[in-house]
Amino acid sequence: MEEAASLPLCTEEGVDTVTLFGMTISNVTLGEVFETISRRIELHEPGYILTPNVDHICDFQKSEEFRAAYHDGFLVLADGTPVIWASKLLGKPIKEKISGSDLIYSLTEHAAEQGYSIFLFGAAEGIAQRAGEILQERYPGLKVAGAYSPPVGFENDPEQLAESIRVVKEAAPDICYVALGAPKQDLWNYHHHKETGVPVLVGVGASLDFVTGKSKRAPKWMQGAGLEWTWRLMQEPRRLAKRYLVKDMQFLPLLIKEWLFRRGGRG
Repeated sequence: MEEAASLPLCTEEGVDTVTLFGMTISNVTLGEVFETISRRIELHEPGYILTPNVDHICDFQKSEEFRAAYHDGFLVLADGTPVIWASKLLGKPIKEKISGSDLIYSLTEHAAEQGYSIFLFGAAEGIAQRAGEILQERYPGLKVAGAYSPPVGFENDPEQLAESIRVVKEAAPDICYVALGAPKQDLWNYHHHKETGVPVLVGVGASLDFVTGKSKRAPKWMQGAGLEWTWRLMQEPRRLAKRYLVKDMQFLPLLIKEWLFRRGGRG
């Protein structure tokens, strides 16, 4: 498989990585993630985390801008059972699946224990604020610096875009959960992490909807079986059918191509 799409990851020093489908992924445990995040918060160095799944991997092959976003992230955490399976099949096993939907709980608990503040950005009107309230109830002592749900299409309006950056910057959180969906959330983090000054921006997709109960996450057995996408498709068929049934079907030929490449001793 041609590796022309591969870019060196601007990852945290000392973090182990593996390269799959031209994408450099952090090979870390959850504990190592917390250690890395704590170091960045102590240094107050702006940066962001990416959580690649099958959809991300397919976008990564075609979008130069998306590849650039992956180049600048300080952690790239495997999100999705198929990505973990692929890493094992290709002889580069990833230690642990760390999805944004799980991270919003585990990282928030860590934040409450360490005294870090969080900000919730994105989702539909009122969802971010409600998610913050629920997380505060769940993790006593949690500092919520604020919540903001920008209007649809804000990224294309210079005034609304500037306002979104201003709100996050003035709140000055240690961690900001960005729930705009991929690739929008990852590109927003890439383009604006330095302007916000936030040490840890992390794209969490539909996680705020899950926290508030607006949407229900797939049962554990479906997650473990790599079938979470089918659950989400049943929940939102009109919005997700093209993504899962057309675009993400490109993952299988990508996997076969890379398997053949590595089998030939070239990876």
